[in-house]
Amino acid sequence: MLVIFSVLIIDQVIKISVKLNMYWHQSENAIKWLYEKLGIVDADPPTWFYILFTENNGMAFGMEIFGKLFLTLFRIVAVAAIGWFLYRLVKQGVKTGFIVCVSLILTGALGNIIDSVFYGVLFNESTHSQIASFLPEGGGYAPLFYGRVVDMFYFPIIDTDWPEWMPFVGGEHFIFFSPIFNFADAAISCGIIALLLFYSKYLNEAYHSVMKKS
Repeated sequence: MLVIFSVLIIDQVIKISVKLNMYWHQSENAIKWLYEKLGIVDADPPTWFYILFTENNGMAFGMEIFGKLFLTLFRIVAVAAIGWFLYRLVKQGVKTGFIVCVSLILTGALGNIIDSVFYGVLFNESTHSQIASFLPEGGGYAPLFYGRVVDMFYFPIIDTDWPEWMPFVGGEHFIFFSPIFNFADAAISCGIIALLLFYSKYLNEAYHSVMKKS
């Protein structure tokens, strides 16, 4: 429960802070901001970590497939299924690390559901010239279930151009890592990666154990 509440609170605090303090597509060098807070003035900050405010209708890391309502309902069903699975795991006393991994996935999905379900009602539109406000007099920018997920973490670790002599991509701009994501996306990814790395054999065993006793 501590993992669930901690991740959920951190995710929503970051999203609401960005939503209420930044213009849409505003970008700030996060390391430069940190340097300023620490009083570091004689060093140029690296340019591989930005807070770049954007919103998306779709899945993790800004992917957009199917319709908005379908995605929101799919998330709710998925969270309900993961929540039931997690409840059964806790009841059976499985390994703590395994439970933490599943909790990260559950909480990440739940964090993005909150955006999709409520943000359209709670906030007005974020634009290049307008910062959103909470509970605006004229109402929100979208009906219930049609809110957009707030993303902000951007890591252009490699930002360069392909050499002209390279076939197909020569001269084109290349950025790695280009997706913009949020804390909830990171929780989902960390949970899945940790499951695959440390509990891949245990995952199948735990699944069949839960299904047999359900």
